[in-house]
Amino acid sequence: MSLTQAQLAKYMDHTLLKANATAEQIDSTVAEAIKYNTASVCINPYWIPRVSKALAGTGIATCTVIGFPLGANTTDVKVFETNDAIDKGADEIDMVINIGELKGGNDDVVLADIKAVADATHAKGKLLKVIIETALLTDDEKVRASRLTVEGGADFVKTSTGFSTAGATAHDVKLMRETVGPDFGVKAAGGIHSLADAYAMIEAGATRLGVSASVAILEEAAQQ
Repeated sequence: MSLTQAQLAKYMDHTLLKANATAEQIDSTVAEAIKYNTASVCINPYWIPRVSKALAGTGIATCTVIGFPLGANTTDVKVFETNDAIDKGADEIDMVINIGELKGGNDDVVLADIKAVADATHAKGKLLKVIIETALLTDDEKVRASRLTVEGGADFVKTSTGFSTAGATAHDVKLMRETVGPDFGVKAAGGIHSLADAYAMIEAGATRLGVSASVAILEEAAQQ
């Protein structure tokens, strides 16, 4: 496949989630996102006010993470985090499911967790992506998690935090796309380092990419 640099940029959540990210590095990430006009900048909740202010008027969303990276916070905490994040300027919420309860077969708990965060997010007119952490799941569990994401009322299902044992694979993205149908959002994140990686994810069905290597990929795209 072939996309222009501008088209590819709009797939990208330009991401900096490292614990040791400094204010200077956050500002640099924002400047890169503005230069290339990415879909969003994805940062930890502490940085939301700084990033939201810097992105004002650009049309680039401020994205943050909830229950991150383990997903084992209580639902009440995830809902509080979500409301706090949106009140401070977040446009998009990427939450981690309760992975242990999914693997334990307690789908009702997982569904209630997703639904509570979806309700909080949508009550404020914002968008929810649900991270299922595919590296820790069997294919059957990936399908269940994707179905629960749809049933819970989210907007996207997302592969990975980027902080587990592996990131996105084209196989997982294809499986998730087949499960959620043609119109639901699918975000691939983790381990996307090259233009070939990005295209593989999009061809498998991804409509958004979580990428820290956005600049390198987009510069590679410009050379095509």
